[in-house]
Amino acid sequence: MVRIKRGNVARKRRAKILNLAQGFQGAHSRLFRVANGQVMKALVYSYVGRKHKKRKFRQLWICRINAMSRLQGSKYSVLRHSLKKASIYINLKMLAHLLLFDAQGFSKVISSADEA
Repeated sequence: MVRIKRGNVARKRRAKILNLAQGFQGAHSRLFRVANGQVMKALVYSYVGRKHKKRKFRQLWICRINAMSRLQGSKYSVLRHSLKKASIYINLKMLAHLLLFDAQGFSKVISSADEA
């Protein structure tokens, strides 16, 4: 049976992991075995972080809309219900952007929802 040398493949595999570990501190960026564990952990955290980011932004949008709607004289839940009854279908992100960049437009949306 022929002997197979896999030095080139192994070196490329290790180099790929060490490249991902650049910027880690100490042995975590230099030694393959330690770096491999840290890279796997970092990839898991980045996957989870992308899910957390969506939650945090939704919380922020709801908090902003609630604060602005209370200044207008109604609560967030009442506002959402009145928007639904008035058939104004605008998502949270757009509603939050509207109140940030066009407060008068946001108050018009709220008043039109209250009328219906």
